[in-house]
Amino acid sequence: MARSKALGQQPVNHVFDRSACVGASKVDRGARDDQACEYVKSSFRAAPLIVLCLFASCKREQGQSGLPLAGASNVSGPSESGRLAPYAGVVDNDSTRSQRARLVNEIQRKEKLSSAVVHALRTVPRHAFVGPEQLARAYDDIPLPIGEGQTISQPTVVAMMTEALELRGGETVLEIGTGSGYQAAILSRIAKRVESIEIVETLADRSRNTLEKIGYENVRVHVGNGYEGLPHLAPFSHIIITAAPPEVPPKLIEQLAIGGKMVLPVGPRFGVQDLLLLKKNADGFISRINLGPVRFVPLVRDRK
Repeated sequence: MARSKALGQQPVNHVFDRSACVGASKVDRGARDDQACEYVKSSFRAAPLIVLCLFASCKREQGQSGLPLAGASNVSGPSESGRLAPYAGVVDNDSTRSQRARLVNEIQRKEKLSSAVVHALRTVPRHAFVGPEQLARAYDDIPLPIGEGQTISQPTVVAMMTEALELRGGETVLEIGTGSGYQAAILSRIAKRVESIEIVETLADRSRNTLEKIGYENVRVHVGNGYEGLPHLAPFSHIIITAAPPEVPPKLIEQLAIGGKMVLPVGPRFGVQDLLLLKKNADGFISRINLGPVRFVPLVRDRK
């Protein structure tokens, strides 16, 4: 695990170097400028700097504005249609399994991952969590739009944050920001149970439907405010937050079990944030490791 003493040795503005993003050269600046580039630079465990780039190159269309949103519980814009149609049934065949294996191999060249995380990435069909118009790019290591101004996160980012939790099986994980349901699905292949909160009801309904169709019965999707958590189900041994609050939400700290871990970005809205790994010690003291500068969209309290 990279430690904070190895971080902060490079200028923060390196975070926003567009040319540094893997996949940027693959994105047609005209035909595909509706893509966000979300990238983790260097190895999570060994590298001195972790970089996530989220670019505001998306078209302002369909009544949306501002940056494309990579998290799931951070929507502030209106729904495009008022409701989202469920994705059609998904077939996992030799072709999709081959594409998935290629993607995982690509991620492993950048990240040192446990066998459990690798198995989850190889098992979960990412194409089940994107719409038909995105199927051809389901196994590219890039974020993709899923409606409601949201994206399914880049697989490298999903792998990195999952690895940070160091799941061993038997845990109960609280996820803040369900989005497409892909991150929850990855977690469910390792943990005993996943409780996920989504503030956008239409996304929650669709992700719940997708997870049920695939057969991931140990995930429950709740509609609600991520800042509040799920106190009636606490404590949680692990918590993962997929968008950046300005500070660590106190109620989520309260819901973290003794010995539990939380991974989340913390910092200013649309600014440079710190990716933190927190642990609650036996005396209730919270220790933290700064995993490096990142940039996520903000975690919001409501849709107003």
